[in-house]
Amino acid sequence: MYRKEVNERSPLRVFERSIHGGLGRGNLGVVISRAGVGKTAFLVDIALDDLLRDRKVLHVAIGHSVEHARSFYNGAFQELARTTSLSEAAEVKLAVERARHIHSYQPGSFTPAKMCAEARFLRAHADFVPNTVVVDNFPFESASDEDLQTVVSLARELDAELWLSALSHRDTPTRTAGFPDPVVRFERFISVKLYLDSVGDSIRLRLLKDHENPDPGHLALELDPRTLLLKEGSRAV
Repeated sequence: MYRKEVNERSPLRVFERSIHGGLGRGNLGVVISRAGVGKTAFLVDIALDDLLRDRKVLHVAIGHSVEHARSFYNGAFQELARTTSLSEAAEVKLAVERARHIHSYQPGSFTPAKMCAEARFLRAHADFVPNTVVVDNFPFESASDEDLQTVVSLARELDAELWLSALSHRDTPTRTAGFPDPVVRFERFISVKLYLDSVGDSIRLRLLKDHENPDPGHLALELDPRTLLLKEGSRAV
């Protein structure tokens, strides 16, 4: 199977069709789930999807090392290559690694301003301008409106899609479409929200917000928990 065919199995293809084009450059998307469901894996899949389409990705890992993040990519790529019989996997993997930059922050050391400075340094001194920025474990609980405005401004400055992950707790007091929503106070900065939920032997992807669409529809995709690729027969309902 070639890269194009692998991309077609990504849940992002159905997601993009469901919201008429996906997140879009300069916009902020948030992936929400409880601990252990698959936020990091889903962000890595978003990144791999772009990397397999010859795009550049900046991955920001908060609370994890570069090696930890790289191990997620290696595991996801190996499983993807195995389950799809990806053609010329070694060559593709090398191209993916060359188009990706991972930067990590220890807990408590991250600020949106530091992330912006890092992105600008890469652009100025390494000729690295990402098409997509993913931030794993963004500190929503301690974030301010100014912090969210800073990351949205970076997305617009880079003309990139920016994805953040958010941790939902069982007792999260606010809800959207019946699902716990720990980021509702930042609604005006967020263009798209997704919720990952563990259902039986699947991961279910639900759309909670679709840009300015007052009715985000009924996107509920069943994903393989090993690869977070679409399960056979899965579709928007």
